[in-house]
Amino acid sequence: MKSILKLMLLSGFAFSSSVFSHDETGVQPIYSLTPVEQTADWAVQWWKPRHQEKLEAAKNSDVELLMLGDSITHGWENGGLPVWNKYFKNSKAFNLGFSGDRTEHVLWRIENGAFDNLSPKLTVLMIGTNNTGHRMDPAEHTAEGIKKIVSEIRSRMPESKVLLLGIFPRNLSPFNDMRKRNDHINKLISQLDDGKHIYYLNINQIFLDDKGQVKARLMPDLLHPNQQGYEVWAEVMAPRIKQLMAD
Repeated sequence: MKSILKLMLLSGFAFSSSVFSHDETGVQPIYSLTPVEQTADWAVQWWKPRHQEKLEAAKNSDVELLMLGDSITHGWENGGLPVWNKYFKNSKAFNLGFSGDRTEHVLWRIENGAFDNLSPKLTVLMIGTNNTGHRMDPAEHTAEGIKKIVSEIRSRMPESKVLLLGIFPRNLSPFNDMRKRNDHINKLISQLDDGKHIYYLNINQIFLDDKGQVKARLMPDLLHPNQQGYEVWAEVMAPRIKQLMAD
């Protein structure tokens, strides 16, 4: 661990007290900040080929609206496709959602060319629920990963504004540990809104009933929107997208 800390210092890595969590077992690194390929058994056959396909597609695309995230964003190409075509097809939109991704996978994609041929007016980002769902990462860790992704967007695509979405609610009950973890992440990342380049938007209430429970008619598995869920998402988000792309 001493050698790791020394390497980080020599490489100019900026870190605060939140970069490491301390418990009775010692010091735990934030995995959400270390770019890695997706290695889940169910994803390895398609994940890297999809990355390569997106790199090639970007070379021949005039992208003004970029969507970046995990399976919820990936789903615009599947169950959400009719809604995508209705709201975003004419906005020169490009989808960089990859199912199963955590913050570290998005960072790997960025480091390996995802933005090389892109300069959108607006990037819509939602990521982090898999950091909660797969490892129950501390909210501060996931927020650090999201902050790093936002920083990469601003650095590599400086003309792009960022619409940072609050992580959608998951599980039925508002008292579920994963739901509460995501709510905590959202409180942390909302502070990234600077009113100039980065804008935070939390639309989670549209997916919840008056008891705070996820509406199964919009998210049958209590995590991913169905077509109706994508419809209400787009309906609420589209005016904000239009505003930010026009300003």
